[in-house]
This record gives sequence, C-alpha cells and structure tokens, in this order.
Amino acid sequence: MTAEPGTRVLKADADAIKAAARCLAAGGLVAFPTETVYGLGADAGNGEAIARLYAAKGRPAFNPLIAHAADAAAARRLGLFDGAAEALAEAFWPGPLTLVVPKRPSCGVADLALAGLDSVGLRVPAHPVAHALLTAFGGPVVAPSANRSGHVSPTSAAHVLADLRGRIDMVLDGGAADVGVESTIVGCLGEPTLLRPGGVPREAIEHVLGRPLAVAPTPDAEAPLAPGMLSSHYAPKARLRLNAEAPQAGEALLAFGPTPPHAAVMLNLSPDGNLIEAAANLFSHLRALDASGASHVAVMMIPHEGLGEAINDRLVRAAAPKS
Repeated sequence: MTAEPGTRVLKADADAIKAAARCLAAGGLVAFPTETVYGLGADAGNGEAIARLYAAKGRPAFNPLIAHAADAAAARRLGLFDGAAEALAEAFWPGPLTLVVPKRPSCGVADLALAGLDSVGLRVPAHPVAHALLTAFGGPVVAPSANRSGHVSPTSAAHVLADLRGRIDMVLDGGAADVGVESTIVGCLGEPTLLRPGGVPREAIEHVLGRPLAVAPTPDAEAPLAPGMLSSHYAPKARLRLNAEAPQAGEALLAFGPTPPHAAVMLNLSPDGNLIEAAANLFSHLRALDASGASHVAVMMIPHEGLGEAINDRLVRAAAPKS
C-alpha cells in the first residue's frame, strides 16, 4: 500500500510501533487500529499536536477527545473513579468502553483535548497494536476516528488514506478493525449515564451496575461533554467583548498577533499569529484570565479561516449571556 508524500504507511510490527511512538513524542499524528475503528492519535498532553489533529480532520468545533491509556492503572492516573466507574473498568477494560470521569488536578491532558471541561473521557483499547503503541509511547494518546469529520468511520488503513493521505504523518496498518463501531461512552459524573451507544451493549453495562443507566440530557446548542453528546461547556466567569481593537478601561486583553495594544492584564493566543498555537492556548488562557480576577476581557479579532473558525465558535459561545 502506498501513500502520497508526507504520510508513511507501515505494517504494524515492533519496529513500526517504535517509530510511531517516536512520531507521537515529536508532535506528529499517527493513525492506528483499535478493536472499534482506526483512531487518529496525538500526544494527549501536546496542545499544538491536538490542534493539528483538529485541522487534519476538518473538525468543525473543539469537541472533547477521548484519551487512550495502556491499562487501567494508567487511566486512573488521569481521572477520579467512583464505585460505578471502577466496576465498569474492571468488567470491560480493555475493550470498547469509554468512561467520562472528573479529571485529576495532575491529569496532564491538554485543555484543548478536554474542550475546557473538568472531566476526561478515558478508554483502554483491547487491540494488540493499540496496546503496544500506548505502552511504547508511555503516556495517554487522544484518538478520535481517523477520518475527515462527518465521513464514515474507518475500519482499515485504506479507509484512513482515502480521507487523510498527505494530512497526517503515519498510518500503522494492523488489518481490519473487528468491532466496526465506536466505543460506548458512559458518564460517571454522578448517576451513570449513557452518553453514546457503541461497542458494549447497554444491557451488559446495566447488568454490571445492577441498575438502569440514566438518560442523557437532551442535546442543545452547546458544546459536547463527550463525543456523541451535547451539553454545557467551559465558559469564563468574565464577560467577553469580541473583535476588540483595543481594551477599554478595566478590561483585560486576550490578544492575537505580534503588535497587540497595551493592557494591564494581557495574554496572547499567538504572538506570531499562528492559528494552531492560538487553538492550543485558547482554553488555558481563558482559565488564566479568570484566575487573574478579570471581570471583563476584550478579545482581539481572530481570522475566520482554518482553525480560526473553531476558535471563533468557542469564543462566541463563551461570550454569550450567562443564564
């Protein structure tokens, strides 16, 4: 199998897996098989790599991504597990189940991958190639399906190339995925809730829990708590004023570009005007401005192209009147 320049396709043997781990560590994008579908992997702690992942997929907004871990112990270092989460992890990991749990303060998953939320989606995949890659990399990897956003999910390396050739660094070809549908997502942020049906049937999950799963909230126009579910998203306490040319008296400044106007409190999404850097910094900068005590923030204009469209989408939502 061949690919256009820029995308290497390697048969998933031991040497290829080591090369893929090095690629991830360098900030690259690697498609790899799981038991559900092929995932597009990036270092979960690298905001700029995650921004490039969104760009490669053409993802329309910064939806939260699932962090894949090599085993349950590694997953527990990222999130806080209650009794229900522990029972489901014990029963179904490794396997096609994602658990959304509160993130630990030391989680290390980039704010962009979490879409600014205080929860994290975690999965331990059962596929031997995925397990070997996560072990070789030595940390969590975010991995949405390896396709253009809105397209049919990929179950082979050929499917990945049809959508992403030339847009990603590497594809590990491990043959066809077995399950063919994405993981089931269960929220464990209180009453266990089915957020997305998938590779583990509802009945099997309810059998382990000994009670029915709660019904997910009705989708609304906000950002999703997890892939497949819409709910409220992180928004700053401060009031945002968008497309500002300069801050007004008492406003902090969320700047973009090399020559921002002066402000007593200022953070710059990208001094170089780089939209990938800006996307990587978006949520952490909003949180930092909140922590500064700023009650009003002027936000400079962000170009509405490439990742700028998703950045502006989130800024508009964050600036909306608070209920």
